[in-house]
Amino acid sequence: MKIRPFRNEPITDFSKESNVKIQKAALDAVKKKLGATYEIIINGKKIKTEKTFSSINPSDVSQVIANFCKGTKELAYLAVESAYKTFQTWRYTSPEERAGYLLKGAAIMKKRRFEINAYMILEAGKNYTEADADTAEAIDFLEFYAREILRYSAKQPLIKTKGEKNELVYIPLGVGVVIPPWNFPFAILAGMSSASIVSGNTVVLKPSSETPMMGKLFVDIMKEAGLPNGVLNFLPGSGGEVGDTLVAHPKTRYISFTGSMEVGIHINELAAKVQPGQIWLKRVIAEMGGKDSIVVDSETDIDTAVAGVVAAAFGYQGQKCSACSRVIVDRKIYNEFVKKLKARVDTLKIGPADENFPVGPVSSASAEKSILAYISIGKKEGKLLNGGSKAEGNGFYIQPTVFADIDPMARISQEEIFGPVLAVIKAKDFNDALKIANNTKFGLTGAVYTNNREKLNKARKELLIGNLYFNRKCTGALVGVHPFGGFNMSGTDSKAGGRDYLGLFMQAKLMSEKV
Repeated sequence: MKIRPFRNEPITDFSKESNVKIQKAALDAVKKKLGATYEIIINGKKIKTEKTFSSINPSDVSQVIANFCKGTKELAYLAVESAYKTFQTWRYTSPEERAGYLLKGAAIMKKRRFEINAYMILEAGKNYTEADADTAEAIDFLEFYAREILRYSAKQPLIKTKGEKNELVYIPLGVGVVIPPWNFPFAILAGMSSASIVSGNTVVLKPSSETPMMGKLFVDIMKEAGLPNGVLNFLPGSGGEVGDTLVAHPKTRYISFTGSMEVGIHINELAAKVQPGQIWLKRVIAEMGGKDSIVVDSETDIDTAVAGVVAAAFGYQGQKCSACSRVIVDRKIYNEFVKKLKARVDTLKIGPADENFPVGPVSSASAEKSILAYISIGKKEGKLLNGGSKAEGNGFYIQPTVFADIDPMARISQEEIFGPVLAVIKAKDFNDALKIANNTKFGLTGAVYTNNREKLNKARKELLIGNLYFNRKCTGALVGVHPFGGFNMSGTDSKAGGRDYLGLFMQAKLMSEKV
């Protein structure tokens, strides 16, 4: 199977009015489809349930995106059993055939790109560029993993020994439970699911209850690509009822999860308990939270650093696990940096995602409540520079908020807020800044701005961060370019979009023959 070398999908340039018109037309078309009800899908069969739940537009809470049949414990058991049965045949499909489905899926995504963007803009509150980047990343995951499975399935190098013929192959694990987040509702969902599928596993997908439409779109796209029934099963539902049942099922082989630290810990604990009839230790692939810092040294261009911090802190309302939530600034330039930071944040405009404002709503009522509670804490812990309250509009709008003079051990410096809140911390010098950057339980992303090469080298050695960037923002990882995953309570360092990733969904089998 010959395919061209991997290249990242370009992000649409919305500075061009022609692209804005295309996206607006897609939004108009999608708005005519809102309010439909969608069933659970197990082994290709649509299943209706009495109970349903709705996803709503966080930019306009009166607008229902779609209604979804709500899964039950019984359906969770049925989904795993059905996926396990399908696995007995799917496991033997060739890597080339499996890769083919991903490549077809990626091609369909490219054709339906603006439609996918439109649903994401409405359901997740992303502006045009943020949504398009999410869709482009999903395309990248399918394209990248399709090529990766061909590499994994090629002849693996072994040391030769006389009198034996030895072979190492990678085989699939079994039934995987995929639990994606709401903040990258298409890209991460597609990435975890496609990695599972192309590795020869079958999947029970439990989409986020805040963005289930993005899961439905992915399932539809893979069906259009010809993926056999039962390989990808769609089971919306609550974490407590459906999620826990899926994780605990004895025939579940692994769980691929992206979300909060608290839920990740719970999944890890539940998966570690061996259930009656279970014949393996379950594997947990977890991408969890972050409390990401940008260090700004005295030897740097302050304007460039301010621009990077603002983009990383307030892009998608700070709702990225990679977002900058702390900026640690050398005291020599602290006052100047804070002044310029305040001025730049003051220029940010807030409004509905479908009108393409730079800052849109946060994801939900519960997120809004939690973020506003942290803002109240921040007002007691530091000096309020920007924002500090809910913004106007019929949605979950919060002003971009900045607190200065924050103690490194303050709550808003240590706890993940996951919203448009930035803590500014003064460091004595560069060495002190590095110590502060390392002082949380997380270790996902971070960045350092300095023109001093010795300081960059010191940061390379000392910062315990999975994705560390120099003289650029700490968000915006590209598939294949920046394999993504963090240390400590940021997860299992799975490095999604990297050459090690598919190995997490397979196991190695050695075969030795005497000759």
